[in-house]
Amino acid sequence: MQRFTRATLFSLAAILAAATAFAQAPAVPELKGKSVEITIWTHEDANRAPLEKGYIAEFTAANPGVKVNYVTYPSGKIREIVTTGFAANQGPTIFNLELFDEYPFLANGRVAPVDFKMVGVKNAKELEAKYLPGMIAPVMDGGKVYGLPLELTNWCIYLNKKIFRDAGLDPDKDWPKTWEEVMAVSERIVQRNGQIITRRGFDFRYPYYLTSVVPMVEQLGGELIAKDGKTAIVGDAAWLKVLSYFREFGPNGKNLGSPTYTAARNLFDLDKNEVAMSLSGLYQEARMKAKNPAFYESKDWMVIPFPQWKDAKKRVPNNYYGHYYMVNAQASKLEQQAAWALLGYMLSHGEEYLAKVAVVQPTKALMESPTFKSMPYSNVFATDMAAAHMVYYGASSSKIDAALKEAFESVMLAGVEPQKALEKLRKDVAAILAEE
Repeated sequence: MQRFTRATLFSLAAILAAATAFAQAPAVPELKGKSVEITIWTHEDANRAPLEKGYIAEFTAANPGVKVNYVTYPSGKIREIVTTGFAANQGPTIFNLELFDEYPFLANGRVAPVDFKMVGVKNAKELEAKYLPGMIAPVMDGGKVYGLPLELTNWCIYLNKKIFRDAGLDPDKDWPKTWEEVMAVSERIVQRNGQIITRRGFDFRYPYYLTSVVPMVEQLGGELIAKDGKTAIVGDAAWLKVLSYFREFGPNGKNLGSPTYTAARNLFDLDKNEVAMSLSGLYQEARMKAKNPAFYESKDWMVIPFPQWKDAKKRVPNNYYGHYYMVNAQASKLEQQAAWALLGYMLSHGEEYLAKVAVVQPTKALMESPTFKSMPYSNVFATDMAAAHMVYYGASSSKIDAALKEAFESVMLAGVEPQKALEKLRKDVAAILAEE
């Protein structure tokens, strides 16, 4: 387990200071003497927005005919806003969503292919070579590429050492390696006022079931979709075990957590004795540093790998998911050129995105950089990601995620029997696949 020390902080600060001296934005010949206006819609991030606005200012200074409107929306609302915009043929020039929310736009021909020249490569092969294996494949079709990764994110567990010690646990020895241990440790840590939980040991990332619950099923040999691409919900024993775990974990079982409580990741950084363990990505470090620098700089937190079942058939970490910047196919050729040139420039600053925002662009150069290696517990995230796979994506990913949410929350909150929930889930997912 990587140790987090003040020396690490000083090293990271030095790297960040050096990273601020980035390259001059390119003057794009195709844009010289022309006026073009492009709009970017992206999810809110208090740390990322000023960074990207700075890159935009540099790009427009080098290309004075370009005007960029940068608009952010709450993470929970941006998918609906982008969908509504495209439905009215008034979508933005550039947009950014999670891949399984973006994929329907790609499948329906609403996304323009990457202009390789504008992003500084000769072809798809050269672009792929810059990234870790498999990172461009999800946005490839017919030899064309339809997006550039802003970030690839996997989740591990952030752990508050003080709460562990308060519960009589040694965080360096008693951190949970299995889901069975997660339950047992949570029982030691939980505090309640009547039936109301005031301190949780752990809680899940609701409602991201494709991302973090499907891997729990895969650990036991189950599958969401069989390799034939048509058979849904494979391996009943695996699904029933995970559904039963959620029932036991929830308010009608041992009452250790619930989707009705404030998201654990939003409370963890506050360090107010409210949650001991929270699933989140490397980006959470930047948010912790901004929200509670004293806690960030302390030695009272650590990051541990995604748990596995005691009887797991294979190791499956949390699925990683991607945010890809994409360009509207309805934009004019000039707008598309300006958009890809801007994105190529913005995304060429991988180390600074990481150092300032803890956003991980899955490039080979970044993973090998001192900036990445200096991030606290980056090795934990890297090790898990190397054994993980991309979250399920397809034209109906969002509908499948909603079906999973209904199944798991019905056993947690409504007392539905796992077998009944499983049967309905299978029918629901099969019907969704049949619509594609």
